[in-house]
Amino acid sequence: MCISCCTESADGRGPASAISRRSILAGIGALAAAAGVTACASPSSTRPVESAAAAPAAVPNPDAHFEIVLLGTQAGPPIAADRTGISTALVVDGTTYVVDCGRASATQYRRAGLQFAALRNIFITHLHADHIADYYNFFMLGGGTIPQIGDGVSGPVDVYGPGPAGGLPQAFGGRTVPVTHPADPTPGLAELTRKCTEAYAYSNNVLMRDTGLPDTSTMPVVHEIALPELGADFTNTCPPCAPFTVMSDDRVRVTATLVPHGPAFPSFAYRFDTEYGSVTFSGDTTVSDNLVELARGSEVLIHEAVNLEGSALTPAARDHMLQSHVEVQQVGAIAERAGVPKLVLSHIIDFAHGVVDPHQWTEWAGRGYAGEVVIGNDLQRITVR
Repeated sequence: MCISCCTESADGRGPASAISRRSILAGIGALAAAAGVTACASPSSTRPVESAAAAPAAVPNPDAHFEIVLLGTQAGPPIAADRTGISTALVVDGTTYVVDCGRASATQYRRAGLQFAALRNIFITHLHADHIADYYNFFMLGGGTIPQIGDGVSGPVDVYGPGPAGGLPQAFGGRTVPVTHPADPTPGLAELTRKCTEAYAYSNNVLMRDTGLPDTSTMPVVHEIALPELGADFTNTCPPCAPFTVMSDDRVRVTATLVPHGPAFPSFAYRFDTEYGSVTFSGDTTVSDNLVELARGSEVLIHEAVNLEGSALTPAARDHMLQSHVEVQQVGAIAERAGVPKLVLSHIIDFAHGVVDPHQWTEWAGRGYAGEVVIGNDLQRITVR
């Protein structure tokens, strides 16, 4: 494993106050798990909707230069039977970039017909478990193939994401709660990767000796994103932030901004600019001017959303959701402000009805928005150009 603690800074010259609601997450998880999230594929009769039926899963467009593949669209930790964890792939002229690695995303990558040998970069928006549950599997399993026999990660993959938070917020209600691993309670992406490598050392060592598999521990090259000088920290998670460069190569230029996601810090939104168009990912966020500035003029905005209307959440749980996420009834106004012609909803959950009804969600997301609404489904493909 190779780890770099920062990438390009905001000036391009070098390596680049929240209250915890953890006490209520278990209750939210129980509600969501009990409800489940079911995707319906029927398009709306009043607004354009792409669905799994309109964009067949795992069938690439041979004429596409720039494609979005929704590997998983589930919001939050609860495990749903019909949706996998949040993860999206961008395919630009045959090269693949992955944003977030939620539960089962490595399997979904294969189901989508994508090649591990074509994986160039992974981008992590923040370090909540539902965004990184399958992260190390892209290397430990996706790279654990003898190249002469089958497809696998063929070399180092640059990974970009958050550094250490630097501290923990107070527990909700002022309670005293335990701290997991007090010696290092807020590790960043580099330390997370190092510890995964250590934890799976025996498997890696044995397989290299027994079957001749490559050393998967050398495959992730981690870059913890350096923040511009904004005064941001775990007590001031999202001050005003102009988009700043994360990386660029021969196909994409990636910029980022901070977004407010409750006490999670840092939490990033990403924008990918290519010669074929631009796509912006909200990450997990509540309503954010930083995101609107980042997304302005993109061809596509991929945004998270929750429905709380009619839900039985407690006042504390509702407050947590509003500090961390965007209600589906408000998301269209965000896309309209950014001037984005297509809005794709992913990382979605309905706390009132359990199922995500595409008719209702399209009407909600379309409020105050003149563009096209897409209610995302697992393995759905969307051609940008």
